Amino acid sequence: MMTFTNERAPMVQNYDLEGASRALREGKLILYPTDTVWSIGCDATNLRAVCRIREIKNIRNNDGLEVLVNSISMLKSYVRHLHPRLETLLHYHVRPLTIIYDQGRQLPNSILEADGSVAVRLVQDEYCKALIDELGHPIVAVPADLREGFYPPSFGTISSDVVAKVDYVSRHRRTDRVISELSVMVRLDEKDELEFIRE
Repeated sequence: MMTFTNERAPMVQNYDLEGASRALREGKLILYPTDTVWSIGCDATNLRAVCRIREIKNIRNNDGLEVLVNSISMLKSYVRHLHPRLETLLHYHVRPLTIIYDQGRQLPNSILEADGSVAVRLVQDEYCKALIDELGHPIVAVPADLREGFYPPSFGTISSDVVAKVDYVSRHRRTDRVISELSVMVRLDEKDELEFIRE
C-alpha cells in the first residue's frame, strides 16, 4: 500500500489526532474542522463508510462527494490526469481550492460523479494534513449539517442531531470563532480554460 508522509504541525494535539485517525481506520465517521467549514468525514477508500455518509446526509447516488488530500503526490494517485495548468494553480493559490478532475481512480464509485469526475481539495489546514498523513488515504468532507445548503463555520453552529450520528468528534478548534468560507471550486473546460463553479 502506498503511504504519504507529511510533517506533523506542533499545534495539533496528538491525543485528538490519534483518536480521529483510529476511528477512520476502523471505518467510522468523524466530525472535524477543515480549512473551510466543519465536516463529516471518513476514509474515502472505505465503501461502507462512504455509503453511511450518503445515508446520513441523504445525498443522491449520482452526486459526487468532495475528498481531501494532503499533497500533490497523493492527489496524483487518485486522479487519472493532473493537467500542468492545474498543478501550477495548486502551487500558488492561497485560498482553499477544490478542483473537479475529469476522472478519479482508486476510489469507490460512490465517491465519483455519474460521469466519473471527482472533486478534490488539497488541504491547507495542519490538522487535516496530519490526519490524512496518519490514515494514508484521502478523507471525505461533507458539510456537517443535515440541511441542504447549510455550512457550519464553527463547532458551536453544529446541531446535536449531527453530533449524535458520528462516531468521533474532533476536539481541535472547537472554540474557534472565525467565520470560515467555502473553497473556490474550478474545473478545466474543453479548451483547457479555467471554469469557476464557485468563487
